Amino acid sequence: NGEPLYLDVVELFNGKENSPRIIGGRYGLSSKDTTPAQIIAVYENAKLDTPKKGFTVGINDDVTHLSLPVGEPVSVVPEGVKECLFYGLGSDGTVGANKNSIKIIGDKTDLYAQAYFAYDSKKSGGVTRSHLRFGKDPIRSTYLINTPSFVACSTPSYLGKYDMTSGLKKGGTFLLNCVWSPEEAVKNIPNSVKRDLAKAEAKLFIINANKLAVELGLRNRTNTIMQSAFFKLADVIPFNEAQEYMKEYTYKSYIKKGQDIVDMNYNAIDRGADELIEITVDPAWADLTPETAENAYKGSHFVETIAKPVNAIKGYDLPVSAFDGFEDGTFENGMAAFEKRGVAVSVPQWIPENCIQCNQCSFVCPHAVIRPFLINEEEKANGPEMKTLKVIGKVEGVEYRLQVSPLDCTGCGICANICPAPKGKALVMKPIADVMPEQKLADYLFNEVSYKTDLMGTANVKTSQFAQPLFEFHGACAGCGETPYIKLITQLFGDRMMVANATGCSSIYGGSAPSTPYTTNAKGEGPAWASSLFEDNAEFGFGMHVAVEALRDRIEVEMEKLEDKVSEEVKALFTEWKENRNNGEKTQEIREKLLPLLEENVDAKELLGLKDYITKKSQWIFGGDGWANDIGYGGIDHVLATDDDINILVMDTEMYSNTGGQASKATPSGSVVKFAAAGMPLKKKDLAGICMSYGHIYVAQVSMGADKAQYLKAIKEAESYNGPSIIIAYAPCISHGVRKGMGQAQEEMKLAHECGYWPIFRFDPRLEAEGKNPLQIDGKAPNWDKFEEFLLGETRYLTLTKSNPEKAKELFAKNQFEAKKKYDKYQKLAAIDYSEEA
Repeated sequence: NGEPLYLDVVELFNGKENSPRIIGGRYGLSSKDTTPAQIIAVYENAKLDTPKKGFTVGINDDVTHLSLPVGEPVSVVPEGVKECLFYGLGSDGTVGANKNSIKIIGDKTDLYAQAYFAYDSKKSGGVTRSHLRFGKDPIRSTYLINTPSFVACSTPSYLGKYDMTSGLKKGGTFLLNCVWSPEEAVKNIPNSVKRDLAKAEAKLFIINANKLAVELGLRNRTNTIMQSAFFKLADVIPFNEAQEYMKEYTYKSYIKKGQDIVDMNYNAIDRGADELIEITVDPAWADLTPETAENAYKGSHFVETIAKPVNAIKGYDLPVSAFDGFEDGTFENGMAAFEKRGVAVSVPQWIPENCIQCNQCSFVCPHAVIRPFLINEEEKANGPEMKTLKVIGKVEGVEYRLQVSPLDCTGCGICANICPAPKGKALVMKPIADVMPEQKLADYLFNEVSYKTDLMGTANVKTSQFAQPLFEFHGACAGCGETPYIKLITQLFGDRMMVANATGCSSIYGGSAPSTPYTTNAKGEGPAWASSLFEDNAEFGFGMHVAVEALRDRIEVEMEKLEDKVSEEVKALFTEWKENRNNGEKTQEIREKLLPLLEENVDAKELLGLKDYITKKSQWIFGGDGWANDIGYGGIDHVLATDDDINILVMDTEMYSNTGGQASKATPSGSVVKFAAAGMPLKKKDLAGICMSYGHIYVAQVSMGADKAQYLKAIKEAESYNGPSIIIAYAPCISHGVRKGMGQAQEEMKLAHECGYWPIFRFDPRLEAEGKNPLQIDGKAPNWDKFEEFLLGETRYLTLTKSNPEKAKELFAKNQFEAKKKYDKYQKLAAIDYSEEA
């Protein structure tokens, strides 16, 4: 017995004189890194009189016990090779800067260079690791760095979370980006890190790259500052030469974004090294006792045994037994709530006296980290001390509080930017350390205080936010334009919702193992979520719906069988269910009344087995514009051409955002994207217009920043429509290069609508039966004078003005012409008289 290659080799030597002893085994399972220590273990096994056959190496197989014991990490790189390890924060530019660094070393010196970049599954804000080696001889190390001589950490939230220093070589260097003074750094750096530094006789440097980045206009982009600091400390090439090389590569990287961006990075190169502060490593630290990590967010067996080690980049160390009971790959819901990443530099703090309780901040929050609460007397008494306000509105017995969870916030600032409070902002961005005392209060409110939608309903923007979001704390980019749309849908329908998710950004932040942001309410109800491929996601979601309705047909059959075996009360509920089978809210009410009565009936076993399907499911199909307009369009067209009750949400970033910004058929003229580097020559596909041409499809085009109430109305109308619906939502993306920053994503949505770039409207087929035009154009007429302002506010358009001004002028004019033409077409359609007299 054995692997095919093993069997082939055995057969080759079968019956041969002096044939060698042949041992088979596996390495690199699940693409796991294979280290020198593991190869040594293989040879140690071969030396044994009775070696283990069919072995595995690199995993801890405590179930079949076939794994080989592996010794301590060893370094076998040639003498003189420098190994550097950089821990970055996704989207802070660390990876890009390190790619330039390795090019500089490889191109401008006689040294050989090697680089490998590892990422987690977050869209941004996740941990990145850059493994860099360089030396005088060819580098043949095909494994990750375990014993670095230089380690850089881009954010202090990683201290104590990831093991960055235990492998540091003697005399190595640790560089930490933080907002602390030297005294504060010594106080806040964990004992485990200080002990590692002392044992390695290492040097410790700190730098406040975030502060400098803000001063220079680079916002959260600390990459060039950290790169400059690296070359100052690494002693690879003379620093003055490194500065010139860095500027050369910076120019190549950023000139298309404008000379101002290039100049900002030049200043970062010049000033980065000057901001370094050395902290003397006290030899006494070697005797420090590492802190016992406080498990403030203790979760289920899955959380503690699998999710937390994987999030700490220790998933490779998990024994096989850890997955007992999870062999099918199913992950529990709501795992994102246990991450508490703390990646924000600054987070919002509530100023109660300025607050008007509009809840717009919560409505637009991409990560569901800021929420309003209606708190009754008992809940207030049982929790930490808190400031509350008298509720504005006709509600008695509760008080109002707005709360942010600092450790879950990504610091995008959208909430503070959008706050309309007339007396002054009710939300002010503060350093996360200043707001951290509120974390205990956030934990209490988010987990122990009830969500009281029964008091105010969900009819408007304000009241909708008292509903619990069942999509929270995901790994999308800070300021993401897509996720607020999803969050609101889960607040309204999440407890009876099913989602088929196409490949793309939404499938990554929707299920980044082991982090699952879709969660459940106090009753254990929440969205059932699964992802599928680009090409079949619409059909996948359609299949979900058809399967559920087949089960609901069985419910109706079972009800008919039980007619003579139930009470008059139950019989009346059966009748009411049949009459309202397609009404989600009504069937939910009936289910609550029916189940306690059925549980007393021995004949209702079959019906009780189908109890999860008594409530009408809200079936949604999610995806981006690449899926909807290109690869998955055939499936969408097929599904929408039916009369089944399916809801589709298209989050339109006008490019394939997940894979780096390639052109889709939703990419407008003049936009510079991959596969259209000279500017997209063709016009954007009118997906909404195509769908409206069918006549029976509910169609809405929305932009949350333009009109929040219009989006709320659209999703309620779409969900209530007993037929197919599609909502196309404008979603600013980090790949757009919004020059105001993603903290102004909602303002960008608003400007896109105001200038005519993105009209908003609703097409409701039900209105035709009332003699009304199904198409309703929402919002004011466009101000076309703002069109160019909008285009030039995003790098994806501005770039073309730098590389080809004449082409930019031509394509921008084409873009505006197409927008006007489309808007005129919609106006004409909206003006058609549908009354009987017409």
